[in-house]
Amino acid sequence: MTVTSFPRLGTRRLVLRSVTLADAGRVRVLAGDPEVALMTSNIPYPYEIGRAAAWIRACEELQAEGLRYAFALDLGGEGLIGVCSLQVEPDQGRAELGYWLGRSWWGQGFMTEAARAVVAFGFERLELRRIFAHHLPENPASGRVMQKVGMAPEGILRRHILHRGERPTDLVIWGMLAEDFGRR
Repeated sequence: MTVTSFPRLGTRRLVLRSVTLADAGRVRVLAGDPEVALMTSNIPYPYEIGRAAAWIRACEELQAEGLRYAFALDLGGEGLIGVCSLQVEPDQGRAELGYWLGRSWWGQGFMTEAARAVVAFGFERLELRRIFAHHLPENPASGRVMQKVGMAPEGILRRHILHRGERPTDLVIWGMLAEDFGRR
């Protein structure tokens, strides 16, 4: 099922809303932090000027087609502190969960809180049958988020990507089925 207007989700501390062009500067600064980029498989470093706006425009286009839901983690007066998204494959009834969080907010439970809400949105509103995610082996904190939202480890894709276009790197894969979500 496709959601026609972008949903606004709430958690105890966060508002999860669409990422907008007004967020581009903040995305560039936070995602462009070398420590944040190092912990992800797909955030480039250095984060070039204009890349954030181009990424946000792409998100808007994909959301209009029901293929991506990129939620800004908005922490009240601080604004955007990270992003949590679902990249949807509607013909397969599945989506990949992805996320990043500004370094100043690491270790405070914000991403677990956001990911729980986004996973619930995926299963309840999009009626997905499966949600999966991956993390780099050197980022076990991301694996703990996946575990806390109810995902199970499924394996390791050995030397699956060229991290930063340079070194072959494994990806640790996690997944969850709709029926697993109902048992949490």
